[in-house]
Amino acid sequence: MSRPPGPPELPEAVATRRSRWRMQVVWLVPLVAVLIGGWLAVKAILEQGPTVTISFETGEGLDAGKTKLKFKNVDIGVVKSVTLSGDHRNVVATAELSKDATGLLVDDTRFWVVRPRISGGTVSGIGTLISGSFIGMDVGRSPTPRRDYVGLESPPVFASGVPGREFILKGADMGSLDVGSPIFFRRLQVGQVTSYKLDDDGKGVTMHVFVNAPYDKYVQNDTRFWQASGIDVSLDATGVKVNTQSLVAILIGGLAFQAPDDAVDRPEADVRAEFTLFSDKTEAMKRHDTIIDNYVLNFKESVRGLTVGAPVDFLGIVVGEVSGIRTRFDPVTKQFSIPVDIKLYPERFTSRYASGVAGGRVVTDRRQLAKALLDRGLRAQLRTGNLLTGQLYVALDFFPNAPKAEMDWSVTPPSMPTVPGGLQSLQDSVTALVAKLNKIPFEGIGKDAQKTLADADALLKELRTEVMPQAHDTLAAAQTALNSANNALQPDSPLSQNTGDAMKELARTAAAFRTLADYLERHPEALIRGKLEDKK
Repeated sequence: MSRPPGPPELPEAVATRRSRWRMQVVWLVPLVAVLIGGWLAVKAILEQGPTVTISFETGEGLDAGKTKLKFKNVDIGVVKSVTLSGDHRNVVATAELSKDATGLLVDDTRFWVVRPRISGGTVSGIGTLISGSFIGMDVGRSPTPRRDYVGLESPPVFASGVPGREFILKGADMGSLDVGSPIFFRRLQVGQVTSYKLDDDGKGVTMHVFVNAPYDKYVQNDTRFWQASGIDVSLDATGVKVNTQSLVAILIGGLAFQAPDDAVDRPEADVRAEFTLFSDKTEAMKRHDTIIDNYVLNFKESVRGLTVGAPVDFLGIVVGEVSGIRTRFDPVTKQFSIPVDIKLYPERFTSRYASGVAGGRVVTDRRQLAKALLDRGLRAQLRTGNLLTGQLYVALDFFPNAPKAEMDWSVTPPSMPTVPGGLQSLQDSVTALVAKLNKIPFEGIGKDAQKTLADADALLKELRTEVMPQAHDTLAAAQTALNSANNALQPDSPLSQNTGDAMKELARTAAAFRTLADYLERHPEALIRGKLEDKK
């Protein structure tokens, strides 16, 4: 029998020594992964943007990992963490920005939380009601880089780069103004209030305002700013005047500015130039004189109705204003007087010739001017400027019959003589009349009148008892005589008939006389010779 075939013979393995530097293919995969990871890490580091910290008073609207940073409504970063500061007074938000935003982080860059707000008559941040709050950013102009900031609690009124100029206003109070209140120029809204603060001495406020281009060129060195809030109502000889800038100014307040009408060729004001904020347009547009002479007027009458700022009038022209009202007691005479301080502006005592050339002071020496005017009777007097309100003003007028007086230059300010006001003069006249009436002995006159009335009463009694009966008898006799005369004058009475016959005889006699007169006129010789017919 043949043997079955067996398995094939395998070759004998020969052992060889492994090389130290030989790499297995399987290790290429992790190596490539490491290289890719390293490249990604380096790329991430190279593309990583800056990290900034922003401090806020509250964390309202901030959410780590969700709240974004936006510049011109473009996402440039996200808040990574929100923590409390070391003193627990503020909230510190740490945000990572994109690398492209590195150049935006300078010293005067500003951050604020954008949320719904109503301020200064404007509404902002309405879109955040749906999308949520975010941190807004405004880029500054400083070349110095910065990484930690203090955020604004309210958004800035205007963004950097907006054409225009900023100015500073100093006033007595804020009125109804607020950040964002509008600024008007000839009733056009041209700017807004950006910020305000109380002065260090507490006597006023300082406001920063921004006027947009191209209207900022109308802010000149002599421009006047005033509060245009609410409604300005005035009453004068022409009637009632109501002035206001707009409905917005009535509701939330506002400012207005304008240069005086006589201002020509005035240069534009510099950036951040300071101006005075006046309470109203009338006060702002007053003429502001550079030369001021101070005087004091001593009145001995009531100054009720006279206020600081009341005009000083000279022949209908305002040449000054009241600057102070005080009281003074004279221990010698034991009397009170009211010193009223006034400011006179000599520039208003000017001469203008027909050619239009303006002059200066009337005289350069004010003592010489004062003496010349006082010699002509110049005096100060209180007069009523408004019958409805009772407001007074100081009038400088000429009173030729006023007693001689001189300016008292020994005091500072010098004292100018005065005369009582029209009402005071009337009161003095009434007082003098009452004094004269008091000197009349009305009591003695009354006693004499009573005695006279008693005598008259006695006389009336005597008339009634004695005279009246006799007068009645006399009247009765007169009536009887009149009746007899009436009967005698009747047509059928004997007296009437006899009177008729007598009248007829007188008529015949008169006719005979006329015949005789005619004959004698024809024959005048008959007076001597007689009648010719008789001689025949």
